[in-house]
Amino acid sequence: MTAATATPATRRARRERPSVPELLAAAVGAVPGGAERPGQRMMAEAVAHAAESGEHLLVQAGTGTGKSLAYLVPSLLVDGPVVVSTATLALQSQLVDHDLPRLADAVEPLLGRRPTFAVLKGRHHYVCMARLDNSSVDEPSDTLFGDDSGGTKWLGEAGRLGKQIQRLTEWAMESETGDRDELDPGVDDSAWRLVSMPARECVGVARCPYGSECFAEFARQRAREADIVVTNHSLLAIDMLAERKILPPHKLLVLDEAHELADRVSSAAQAELSPEALDRAARRARPQVDDEGYELLVEAGDALAVGLADVPAGRLTAGLPTPVAEALTLLDGATRRCLHGIGEVKADDPDPVRKQQVKALLTDLSNTAQRLLAFSAQDVAWVEKDERGRRAVVVAPLSVAGTLQTHLYEERTVVAASATLALGGKFDTVAKALGLDDETDWTSLDVGSPFDYPRQGILYVAAKLPRPTTSGLSEAAAEEMVELVQALGGRTLGLFSSRRAAERAAEVLRERTDLTILLQGEEALPLLVRRFREDRNSCLLGVMSLWQGVDVPGDACQLVIIDRLPFPRPDEPLAAARAAAVDSAGGSGFAAVSVPIAAVRLAQGAGRLIRAAGDRGVVAVLDSRLETAKGYGGFLRRSLPPFWYTTKPAVVRAALKRLAAR
Repeated sequence: MTAATATPATRRARRERPSVPELLAAAVGAVPGGAERPGQRMMAEAVAHAAESGEHLLVQAGTGTGKSLAYLVPSLLVDGPVVVSTATLALQSQLVDHDLPRLADAVEPLLGRRPTFAVLKGRHHYVCMARLDNSSVDEPSDTLFGDDSGGTKWLGEAGRLGKQIQRLTEWAMESETGDRDELDPGVDDSAWRLVSMPARECVGVARCPYGSECFAEFARQRAREADIVVTNHSLLAIDMLAERKILPPHKLLVLDEAHELADRVSSAAQAELSPEALDRAARRARPQVDDEGYELLVEAGDALAVGLADVPAGRLTAGLPTPVAEALTLLDGATRRCLHGIGEVKADDPDPVRKQQVKALLTDLSNTAQRLLAFSAQDVAWVEKDERGRRAVVVAPLSVAGTLQTHLYEERTVVAASATLALGGKFDTVAKALGLDDETDWTSLDVGSPFDYPRQGILYVAAKLPRPTTSGLSEAAAEEMVELVQALGGRTLGLFSSRRAAERAAEVLRERTDLTILLQGEEALPLLVRRFREDRNSCLLGVMSLWQGVDVPGDACQLVIIDRLPFPRPDEPLAAARAAAVDSAGGSGFAAVSVPIAAVRLAQGAGRLIRAAGDRGVVAVLDSRLETAKGYGGFLRRSLPPFWYTTKPAVVRAALKRLAAR
């Protein structure tokens, strides 16, 4: 009897561990209609080799490969916990609610035990018993009268907020996890903020009167004991910046949706100051500081409001404007004085929880003020303003590649997986963004996709259209769009580069067709997607969040229209600063920064079309540069699935009419 044919009982008697192919076969067999795919098996074996050899792995797995099982199965043979990090809550939920329970059932007979798994989120995702105990004291007024946007809320909300707090209290007494995602129906963000605790404000288990009842600590304990821990890129980024003190020690880290990680690390390392935030901080700090300290905080907030009033929105290329710098100097002095007065948080303090909250808040303000005042070449600063009058000064790292190089790969093996890692057919660009260099031991693998893209889909580029020059939708592009949509009769997902372009497209289609036109923002997105999926005579139009977040297999979506190449806008501060840094070093910022960003976005958008083996359709790009731009057009096309390619409008309209007839 060979290892491949050994029964579970025989295996237990021999004390042998099952092989990756055996486990994968059992896992695939447990999926309704599941069938093993060559790319899936290739990826699973590559992950197993990486875990054993310690060689980091970048693996591109196209849609339909089944990459979740391809990395989960070999993870079961790794000693100690394996951490899986995702970019989206949707994938996190898919793993925890569906893939892992089914996998555990399937492999239990082979392993002789049931694998365990846990989900670990940021501390603010769990209800805090200490906050819940005093949520009705004096903080609701901050939430009611000054929300995060700088706006105000009407007094009648007090009753509704109070009812939500009461329901949260009752739920917390019954909940086993305290996880917000398990609260159904949910509550407003304003209510949840009153009963949750950001990590930086936590007083610590030893000093908290509710430390023995802490849901966040329970989650961390479950993670330490699990075989597989599912988390998200945002918490992973915070863990790296906190010197790896949040996630349990582990030897293997799997990054799903790895192309998103660098942006999440940038967001975690980003900080901002606004007059509204300083005003809230002063009110929250008042019980813990003396009158002079409180007045200094208020003065700093007023000075920042004045300093930002005349500064236009955008990147600060010549340093901080003098009025803003003066306001931040006042803030730095005020926070230092208040922190000195507060002193250390002790276990016998009358209210150590609230004291720690104020201390953490003031420390964050002080650190951000000092960071902005230093304004080193490693940071980018800009001013944000919106139509509601909100103003803020923001600072973020110019690059996170160094942070990733230092903190991501140390003492663990990293497997980075995504459908979009090989840009222009090569892994070099993404590898560099993830902090991998020639001195790091890493390899790459493209396992392809089970889909027959040349037979299932067409990539059509409207090469005759004039080069786009404005952020809206040109008349020529609108006319091309109408002809394509009419040829198919709906079933169209429109991905637009700006809100104005999407609104114009909706206006034109409503005027020229009798189809149901669904526009992002007019209703809740899940409802729009459901209506799009159910109504074959509909078109769903939207902006960047639709480029990755829509999964509509089958004939409900057979035409994906992309209005223009998704280069970052010139007013995106980080992208502009990174491009400028490359230019100043003698390179091409456009080629090194803007083109890779567009390649990832374009591949994600085009990936909305073919979601299953039976899908058929067209990706239509209404931007002639994809065909005519000699420098980057080919690079972008090579970053896309290998659709059958054409620039002839008559050919693509005929294909759409055949789809409509079917």
